Amino acid sequence: HLDLHLPVSIPDVSSSPSTEFPADWSIKTRLLFTSSQPFTWAEHLKAQEEAQGFAQHCRATSINFPQSIQQSLIYWLHPSLPWLQLFPRIGADRKIAGKTSLWSHDETLQQVLMSEWSVSFTSLYNLLKAKLCPYFYVCTYQFTVLFRAAGLAGSDVITAVISPTTRGLREAMRNEGIEFSLPLVEETRKYVTKLEQGVSDDESFSWLEEMGVQDKIKKPDAISIKLRKEKNEVQVDHKPESVALVKGTNTFMLLNFLINCKSLVAAAGPQAGLPPTLLSPVAFRGATMQTLKARSINVKTPVHSRYNDIFSLEVTGPVMPHCLHTLTMLLKSAQRGAFSAVLYTHEPTALFNICCSLAQKWETMWKDLTKCGLHLKTLDQLIQLPTLGKSSIRLLEMRNYAYIWKS
Repeated sequence: HLDLHLPVSIPDVSSSPSTEFPADWSIKTRLLFTSSQPFTWAEHLKAQEEAQGFAQHCRATSINFPQSIQQSLIYWLHPSLPWLQLFPRIGADRKIAGKTSLWSHDETLQQVLMSEWSVSFTSLYNLLKAKLCPYFYVCTYQFTVLFRAAGLAGSDVITAVISPTTRGLREAMRNEGIEFSLPLVEETRKYVTKLEQGVSDDESFSWLEEMGVQDKIKKPDAISIKLRKEKNEVQVDHKPESVALVKGTNTFMLLNFLINCKSLVAAAGPQAGLPPTLLSPVAFRGATMQTLKARSINVKTPVHSRYNDIFSLEVTGPVMPHCLHTLTMLLKSAQRGAFSAVLYTHEPTALFNICCSLAQKWETMWKDLTKCGLHLKTLDQLIQLPTLGKSSIRLLEMRNYAYIWKS
């Protein structure tokens, strides 16, 4: 169903006009572009143009028009089970329920699926480490992980962002020696750290001692402090504040942890035994080439006493950051510098726009990423420090070749 009850111009846009819009690391499930110019260039590509688009993508060659629309819609997926929708995975039980899953009660088949998945996951990480893959997503039925190569998002080391997390997952990671931070907790609740260390309690009791009333008030023991700490831990579970950031060599430890984590795969329900979905902009071992679905539609909308033609292009599927950027580059020229877009975000991934601290060596690091398969202008956008924080871009508009957006 194509919802066209949307404004062509975007009201109350929160940004000022700019030649570029900020990187948005969330995954979009749907894009709806509208323009006064037709999208005929995106329709019914000739067989040769489609083939050239595939070849351009696989060889990471320069974008040529109109084959570039095909090139921009390609993504790589593992596992590939055509009868199942493998993204999104969080909250997907209802859509998957009733579909035949040959492996749900077959332990041997589950082991084969997980073994193949581990090979694909390791292949992706190795490509990322070699800067031949810019980033990829691991989508489980409970949480999503974004792995980014060194040089992207203002970091000089590999980063992995996990959202949402639970106390159980965080404790399991700690037990494996994986160091991580909770950036939003650290940003908004710095006093919690003092509380966990018992500093504030000790300080208050030394003050009571000076007042001579310390014997009338029971000092909290180690157990009650631990219980308070655990309560604070549980309070952020599944919330935006639970987003975890892993950096550097700890990301390799995270890779091994996820491969060996029993709870990574659902033990019961419609997703039982189904490995997490791997999404990447570039090919990797065991991956299947997929394309986002794109369709254009023309409608007439009433404006005062007459009808105006409004042209729309709808793109559905897991739209990754590079895809959003390359599509807008195409639209910039094809739609003569004027279009608007409504972006539908997969909400659990909106937190991937939190800011990592800017690295000193970052400016030289990104130069090694020129062979990662992305257009250089797209790469230039993705190396910048994230600025959207806990939000993601919902509305994007280009007027006179300048962007304005609203998150």
